[in-house]
Amino acid sequence: MVAPEPIFEPRGTPFSVVGRLKALSDMGHRVDLVTYGIGENISLQGLRILRVPSIPGIRKIRIGPSLQKIPLDFLLMVYTFHRLMQGSYDMLHTHEEAGFWGTVFSRWFGVPHVYDMHSSLPQQLENFEFTQSKMIKRLFNALEKWILKYASAVITICPDLENYVAALFPERGSVLIENVVDYSTIFGTQDRSGDIINIWGLRGKQVALYTGTLEPYQGLDLLIHSAQHVIRKNPNIIFLIVGGYPDQVDYYRSKAESAGVLSHIVFAGQVHPKEIDSYIRCADMLLTPRISGTNTPLKIYAYLRSGVPIVATRILTHTQVLDERTAQLTEPDPENFAAGMITILNNKNRRNALVKQARTLAQARYSYTHYIQKIQQVIDVVMERGV
Repeated sequence: MVAPEPIFEPRGTPFSVVGRLKALSDMGHRVDLVTYGIGENISLQGLRILRVPSIPGIRKIRIGPSLQKIPLDFLLMVYTFHRLMQGSYDMLHTHEEAGFWGTVFSRWFGVPHVYDMHSSLPQQLENFEFTQSKMIKRLFNALEKWILKYASAVITICPDLENYVAALFPERGSVLIENVVDYSTIFGTQDRSGDIINIWGLRGKQVALYTGTLEPYQGLDLLIHSAQHVIRKNPNIIFLIVGGYPDQVDYYRSKAESAGVLSHIVFAGQVHPKEIDSYIRCADMLLTPRISGTNTPLKIYAYLRSGVPIVATRILTHTQVLDERTAQLTEPDPENFAAGMITILNNKNRRNALVKQARTLAQARYSYTHYIQKIQQVIDVVMERGV
């Protein structure tokens, strides 16, 4: 497996990669993971982590495409080639841009190739405003289609990506595998909810929790402006925001101060994955205010299981999984998002109905048993097709 990511850091794709590793380990497979020299080690039966050397001056890898990734990806490519020369592998499993060289090496070495498609790479260039060059965008679009055409099997993580692959190459038969793994089974868990309540002054407060990165598409500006409306109606509320790099936290703290809501917002920064459940236990509702994108947030599946009502914007990234029965969906503007939060705070029957339906959906469609079955489906397709 080749992952051009910091494995592990608490954010979307690294979580997804670790979920794949957990499933393969539980199924009895042995995996050599080639990845960056950045990130926290994880321990799973049958897993060996092979890290490329660190590069001086590169200590953090931002989400999305970046110039920093170019030298690291070159090292990953060399390490991938070296491992295929040295080892005897049944399968090559690549994530994101590692599919570029994985497609080549698969054919050179006669090893079937699984491409794990967490997002559309050309779309990433636009979403993160990495380049305005039409030539580069066309190149990435052509390379992505080339990967999809020649992969032995393709994994997608949400219906939008599944439909995209099916429209281009219906014969690929891509397998949709949502990121439903309960990560406490990997990182452990500890109930620190009492400490969290004391540290952040949450006792006796109504708590609206956001967890995730603080990238612009996540909608933190929307959340902050929504908070103005909610505080006027419910002055006892605290917005607890978990995640983000220190500079991002400083940026949004400044925005909250300018909006006059900083006294009602707590920025906890990044926390260890084993603490996330403790933060959820402190919450009266869970917020996902995304304003753009099509990939379903990984946290949605944990939110469905949580027993806490969800407030989400009514955009494709959410409605691929959520509907009016499982979440309080609102238009992606401050007034409507605030109205959704106020409904949850003031309507007990609505809260209870959402929680019940969310848990039912999680058990019926997004269980770990289903996840393992889909991983096995991919393996069966690969073994049948070969290179």
